[in-house]
Formats: sequence, C-alpha cells, structure tokens
Amino acid sequence: MDAPRAWVLHVDLDQFVAAVEVLRRPELAGRPVVVGGHGDPTERGVVSTASYEARAFGVRSGMPLRVAARRLPDDAVFLPVDAAEYEAVSDRVMTALRSLDAVVEVLGWDEAFLGARTDDPEALARAAQDVVLRATALHCSVGIGDTKVRAKIATEHGKPAGVFRLTEDNWSVVMGDRPTIDLWGVGTKVSRRLSALGVTTVAELAAAPVDVLVAEFGPRMGVWYHELGHGLGPTTVDDRPWVPRGYGRETTFQQNLTTPDQVRAAVRELADHVVRDVEDDGRPAVRVALKVRYAPFVTTGWSRRLPAPTRDRAALLDAMAALADRVEDREVRLLGVRAEMEMPEDADPAARTPVRGRI
Repeated sequence: MDAPRAWVLHVDLDQFVAAVEVLRRPELAGRPVVVGGHGDPTERGVVSTASYEARAFGVRSGMPLRVAARRLPDDAVFLPVDAAEYEAVSDRVMTALRSLDAVVEVLGWDEAFLGARTDDPEALARAAQDVVLRATALHCSVGIGDTKVRAKIATEHGKPAGVFRLTEDNWSVVMGDRPTIDLWGVGTKVSRRLSALGVTTVAELAAAPVDVLVAEFGPRMGVWYHELGHGLGPTTVDDRPWVPRGYGRETTFQQNLTTPDQVRAAVRELADHVVRDVEDDGRPAVRVALKVRYAPFVTTGWSRRLPAPTRDRAALLDAMAALADRVEDREVRLLGVRAEMEMPEDADPAARTPVRGRI
C-alpha cells in the first residue's frame, strides 16, 4: 500500500480575541464587540479584533476606534486589550493541538500549522476543532493544503468553524479570478504595483513572465510573487520555537507631538524598550528603523543598517535617535521604533512561513 500523503493544515481561531472576551462576559454574545487600545473609542487607537456582528457593519482590524464607533449601533461594546488573558488561552489551544498526531508550528496567539501524513486530512481537521473546543470552548476553522500558502488561504474559505481543502487540483478554480490581494503575502502596495503591470488577478499573476516580475520586485521577491500565483510555497511544518526577525514598539499619541524635542524624547523612550528586548534576546541587532505617522494620517519611515552587528545599548540608542533627526517639522500622531536582529545560521523564517511583502 502507498504511504499516507503529507498534508499541511492551518488552524485559525475564529474571532479569537473577541471570542475570548465573550466567554468572559456571556451577556455580550450576539452584540457587536470591538477590542482595541484602552477600550475607549473617543481615544486614538485601532481595532485589534472585531466580532462577526461588528464586522457586519464594516469594522475591521487596524481600523481607528473612532471610525469603528461611527459605523456601529449604540449597543456596540468596546473593550481594552488584555494580552495576558489571550496568551493564557492561546497556550491552552496549542497544548490541545499538540495532543494530536501532528507537528505543530505556532504562528501566533490564534493560529498554527499542523503537519501530518494521513489518508484523511478532513478527519484530522475535525479532530483539531474538537480538541480546541473541548479545551477552550472556542471554535476554529481549518484549511487543508499541500503547501502552507494553500492551507492558509483555505482557512478563509472555511470560516467560520468550517473545513476547506485547497490544493493544486482546485487552485485555479477557487483562486484564479480572485484579486491578487487575496493571496497570503500580497499587501496593498504590492497589489497596486502588480496592477500597474496589468496583473490584477491570481491567474494573471501565475501567467505573468517571471522576468517582468523580477524587473519590478527584484530577483528574490519577483520569483516569490510568481510562485504565489500558483499557490506554491514552503511545505515543511517546523515545531522549533520561532526566532523573531526583530523587535519593535510603537505608540499612538492622544495629542499630536508638535516639537522636535517631543519627538526625540518619544523616540528615546520607545528605543529604550526595544533595546531591552534586544538585550533579553541575546542576539545582536543589524538594522534599526523608525516609523512616523504625521497628522492627519500620512505614514512614512526610514531604516539604516548598523556598521556592525551589536548589542551595545549606547550604540543602538544613538542609531535610533539619529533616525529621529529625519522627522519633518510637522505634527506627529504615531511613532514606532524597530531593531532587526542577526538570524541564526540554522534559522530561515522565510522557508518556514511566508511573510507579507514589505515592498
């Protein structure tokens, strides 16, 4: 008999943060629930998660809380982020998944890949849903694929609380006519650049000449986007602890910063937190970056490669402070500081999990 086929499953908790909050407050079931910031929609902040009832009004993750409040009815509930609770529930989810006969690669609080050889991947998917439900009373959707890309995208077709299989066999039928932004790894900027090349659908991306994509995006990302059009990508599920590429902190100010001194002080405070993260990690940083959002809502940023990899506190703080000198004399509503880390020789995150394009 032939050996069981290798499969990749993507497990994604449905409206995870909102669902956890409803479990804590059952009286909120069926109401529009938004979790974000301090839970005050009159303050600046963004939506972390919205319940399906809130999403029906067009509320989405990343949306300013004030915009969400304008879209929602009076009975909507806004709650503050409680990271410690979400992490605790996530630990229970991942423990439950590890009880299955599968390799578990954790992607975040609310999602993971499962790798397994089986003749019935749907049965494994339903088993995953069952163990998570019994452990946490939370529902999840499961995508089944022959690559991580296809499994991840399949999950969206299974929501909520469903199972969907997406493989080479049905990729073109399911995805061919969809816009490129529906691909995991294509963001707004990349989809616009593809559109400028006459590539608007997944099928058109799959058919696009590789040399045209390479000319636009470079040798690595050009090939990557071409492969995405075919649903290709990593197939190995790796249960080693995730090695982060870097550490970042950002904050949205309730009152705009209006002077260079205020900007420098804010960057210094954020940089101090980032450097502590670098010190706790133990690896040297190789690049620092600064993100700026000017009022009313224009975002830009800069980065610089360090002369040599370093963990030296003074050197890192000075490098981040130098980026603050590039901030224009305009009102600033958000600042973010990031340090990119030197990766271990045996760690290749791109081979494990595809990432959204940064171009």
